[in-house]
Amino acid sequence: MSHQSPGAGPDLLATIVAATHHIVRERMKQCSEAVVRSQARGMVPGGDRFLAALQGPGINVIAECKRRSPSRGILCADYHPERIAASYETHGAAAVSVLTEPTFFDGTLDHLRAVRAAVSIPVLRKDFIVTPYQVYEAVLAGADAILLIVGALDDKTLGSLFDLATTVGLGVLMEVHDSAELGRARQVGAPVVGVNNRDLRTLAVDLQASRRLIGEFLPDTVGVAESGLKTRADLIALRTAGYRAFLIGETLIATENPGRTLAGLLAPEDHGNGNSESEGLVNVGDTQ
Repeated sequence: MSHQSPGAGPDLLATIVAATHHIVRERMKQCSEAVVRSQARGMVPGGDRFLAALQGPGINVIAECKRRSPSRGILCADYHPERIAASYETHGAAAVSVLTEPTFFDGTLDHLRAVRAAVSIPVLRKDFIVTPYQVYEAVLAGADAILLIVGALDDKTLGSLFDLATTVGLGVLMEVHDSAELGRARQVGAPVVGVNNRDLRTLAVDLQASRRLIGEFLPDTVGVAESGLKTRADLIALRTAGYRAFLIGETLIATENPGRTLAGLLAPEDHGNGNSESEGLVNVGDTQ
């Protein structure tokens, strides 16, 4: 089953990447890359903690904080990411993802800073990282890991950003959507690879993408399934297929109590009430 937003352009990913380059250029006018790099020197992100969190026993969820998405608009009008993240931690999240992209997701680095101050579990900066400047920003804001979207970057940039992130101590979640992108991630040597069931170019969702690609993973790669995950049964099936972790956004954030919804996903099956696979969940649509 696929979903296409009526307002989606022919290549949303390219549009967001172009907007990101513009935004970064404006931020660099206020504070140069040399200054940001200098300020980040000496800080030690928890990249190793991020990797370890995704390899724990059971179901490891990277629970996402985001106010808006291009496909669904406003997800959480009364948005307090630090409160949501704290609830995620209380209810069993392995890590927290924070959207910091401003134009399409209403995110800011201040959201990341607030979440970092509120939780002790690893924090992922979820953004369209296309320049070294953003890597240093992530370190300064308190991120333990960043997202690198293979489809947004050429091979040289992908490799250099991965190397830089690793050098400064950040973990990297390298996101792919198809077999060709997975091959590029393998060439870089990414230890953590996420399969996004949503095509960011069109916003179409193919819930089988994760199942198709897991067979192409190298044995020591930590697989993360992303988007379209709604029930505990979805997570169990993909865990059985080989995924170690799951990034879940809208299925959590669009509910009245995201932390409690997460607890429903993580709760072991209770055969007594016959409703364990979806207990605490609201079928709210596709995640990202």
